[in-house]
Amino acid sequence: MSNHSIFSNVKGDLASGLVVFLVALPLCLGIALASGAPLFSGIVSGVIGGIVVGFLSNSALSVTGPAAGLTAIVLTAITDLGGFDIFLVALILAGLIQIGLGFLKAGSFSNYFPTSVIEGMLAAIGIIIILKQIPHAFGHDVDNEGDFFFIEKSGHSTFDTLFESINFIHGGSLIIALLSLAILITWQKVPALQKIKLVPGALVVVVLSIILNELFIYSDSVLAITTKNHLVNLPSFTKISNGFALPNFSALTNEKVWIVAITIAVVASIETLLCIEATDKLDPYKRFTDTNRELKAQGIGNIVSGLLGGLPMTSVVVRSSANISSGAKTKLSTIFHGILLIAFALTIPFILNKIPLAALAAVLLMVGYKLAKPSVFIHLWKSGYSQFIPFVITVIAVVGIDLLKGVAIGLAVSIIFILYQNLKIAYSFKKESFHDGDVITIKLAQEVSFLNKAAIKSTLGSIPNNSKLIIDASNTKYIDFDVVELIKDFKNVQSQDKEIDLTLKGFKDYYDFEETEFKHVKIKESK
Repeated sequence: MSNHSIFSNVKGDLASGLVVFLVALPLCLGIALASGAPLFSGIVSGVIGGIVVGFLSNSALSVTGPAAGLTAIVLTAITDLGGFDIFLVALILAGLIQIGLGFLKAGSFSNYFPTSVIEGMLAAIGIIIILKQIPHAFGHDVDNEGDFFFIEKSGHSTFDTLFESINFIHGGSLIIALLSLAILITWQKVPALQKIKLVPGALVVVVLSIILNELFIYSDSVLAITTKNHLVNLPSFTKISNGFALPNFSALTNEKVWIVAITIAVVASIETLLCIEATDKLDPYKRFTDTNRELKAQGIGNIVSGLLGGLPMTSVVVRSSANISSGAKTKLSTIFHGILLIAFALTIPFILNKIPLAALAAVLLMVGYKLAKPSVFIHLWKSGYSQFIPFVITVIAVVGIDLLKGVAIGLAVSIIFILYQNLKIAYSFKKESFHDGDVITIKLAQEVSFLNKAAIKSTLGSIPNNSKLIIDASNTKYIDFDVVELIKDFKNVQSQDKEIDLTLKGFKDYYDFEETEFKHVKIKESK
């Protein structure tokens, strides 16, 4: 069954929405902190991404929220523009631009992302999640949740923080992380537990981690986790109201505001298209998302986020993959996670602030493993070097640089392999032996572009003297002008110098090789 109505899997989707909420909460706060914005702006964008974009999008499984890939842009923009209220104007304009891109059908750009690059991006995000969450599992919480850059805000690399965390292991955090991982793995492996759809493993982990830490605190144990940076740190309602901001529309005439708007619109749209393509690939029902509608939905979401004091948002791989792995089937899960964000953030922040980050790290470690498990690498290896090399380079580049630059490098490598493959299939070469000598046949493909010129030139140059050669274009529909010129020169000069008996098939009705002027020609179907 590939089509599901929004209420076809209510129990499973509500449980999945709860898991996504638990994953999204610290990410929303961490991204806001890394962006230099009010903490609650991350919650605002998470709520709008879940409810507004979730409702408008036709993606069943994608989850939208504040984007880690935009933190550097937002941080710089707030400083350059002179305030968060002015930045919000740029965000609203960015949303309008995204809607325009949707109407211009820019979403179709996602169809040109090669599978090897998308798979590489997903595996890289999985590796990043694992590398970033191990320190949190150890209780070394110096890096913000949601910071997915290799070079962190502190100036240290991800590996620096990872190795440094070994010297700062907090016993309570480590016990909670290991116990949480054991529960999550057991929850997946034991068939009887898998049937309890209303109680996701992540919820069990969070509840038990709170209870265990409260016991540590009550017994005055050294394992007690009391420091705020080791726990979820949601601001109180008083702090929320003090940090709340609305857009300052007097900045509309500011040229810098428009430059920031265009930058956010382009980067957010590309990240969204990449995530949608990846989410569709992870979807067990292999549904396709209307990417142009998605851009419009994202645009509306960013406009509302700007009006209400939120952050820029995109479709996000981490939350979407958590949604899929927890068994979601429809967008009810996405919408429900948005409802939980606003409801719990306003009503029970004191309970949410008791959740150890080590427990949430365990949930994210499981998400990361599913994205980057060894079977993914084995599958791409078996697919051949033309798939495996772009895949591996994308993984290395995304982990070592950032998402967009890494994908761009992966695309460049993939294009090189596509061009190389195209060079190889421009023609077939066959040599047959007869009683009166050998006959060499070069049969051109349906389309022969200028990219094939070098290979054809090399082949023609290697034809031995006194040979019999047939160049067959009878099934060819298009030959580039450069290739026509090459064959013409070979016919008139080289073949005569080397005394080659040359026969041209499929050319005579469409080319006069005695003429000196040629145009790009589409060859008609052979009769």
